[in-house]
Amino acid sequence: MSEILTLGEPIVTFTSTDLNAGLVDSINYYKFLGGAELNVMIGATRLGHSTEYISQVGADPLGQFAVKEIAKYHVGNHYISTDDHNWTAFQLKELVDKGDPSTFNFRRNSAAAHFDKANIDHIDFDGVKIAHLSGIFPAISDQAREAFRYFAEQLIQRGIRTTFDPNLRPALWESQEKMITTINDLAKYGEIVLPGINEGEILMGSRDPEKIADFYLANSERTQTVVVKLGPEGAYVKNKAGDSYTVQGFKVEKVVDTVGAGDGFALGLITGLIEGLTMAQAVERGNAVGALQVQTTGDNDGYPTPEQLASYLAKEQKEA
Repeated sequence: MSEILTLGEPIVTFTSTDLNAGLVDSINYYKFLGGAELNVMIGATRLGHSTEYISQVGADPLGQFAVKEIAKYHVGNHYISTDDHNWTAFQLKELVDKGDPSTFNFRRNSAAAHFDKANIDHIDFDGVKIAHLSGIFPAISDQAREAFRYFAEQLIQRGIRTTFDPNLRPALWESQEKMITTINDLAKYGEIVLPGINEGEILMGSRDPEKIADFYLANSERTQTVVVKLGPEGAYVKNKAGDSYTVQGFKVEKVVDTVGAGDGFALGLITGLIEGLTMAQAVERGNAVGALQVQTTGDNDGYPTPEQLASYLAKEQKEA
């Protein structure tokens, strides 16, 4: 089995190539595959690790495209089931030269939203070192949420290390109150919890990194470490023993697109821990991958190879 495992929904994205035309008036689009959990698997694979992506797509051209693209990235697709009755999720995304692009999602009642938890029983967990959990998949439906919980419980029973990224997507939830309550409950499954500072403010009412960390450390006996992502400033780390520190971020001259930066941070940390780095070293690696990603367009184009990452870290350390 693969070293890293995740459960998610692949999103086929149609991005406009008509600059500043908006979604209503755009005519020309190009198609690519995205999804936060998939980004983590793509980046981890690029860094030389074996990965497996669990999901469900429709029996339609977009579903076939998703499975084919996942294989192209050398991410395991053995546990992607097909739903004959529901479509693969997709979204439209505008092209802008200022600010964040708007998107419109077609994912309600998608194939992944009908994922049956019984599929989890067919998974080979042998050899899995870390499983990455995200707050997006349980947001898409009650059935997906039930499957997510069942998946997390199987991981815990087998003693598999878990990371949990809240990955807040308010548009997918019936209310903000439901989102907050559910995400904080699901965070209990994470041995390592990875909230962003903005997410912390929404989820527990503070922008103080230490208060955010204390909240999630007290939230669950299972949670041993909380890493609060601070954006360009880096990340704040606190563990159950009370040790805390900040790992500085990397200076980026020009931010092109922040999409995929948080996923980059997660994959950097996960692969670092698998390779035997200390938590501080793994967080530094996460900061580095995130910094590389924001300098590119696309969801995962900036994720480095081992050689590119080593070169970037060496260059930054020399300049520091």
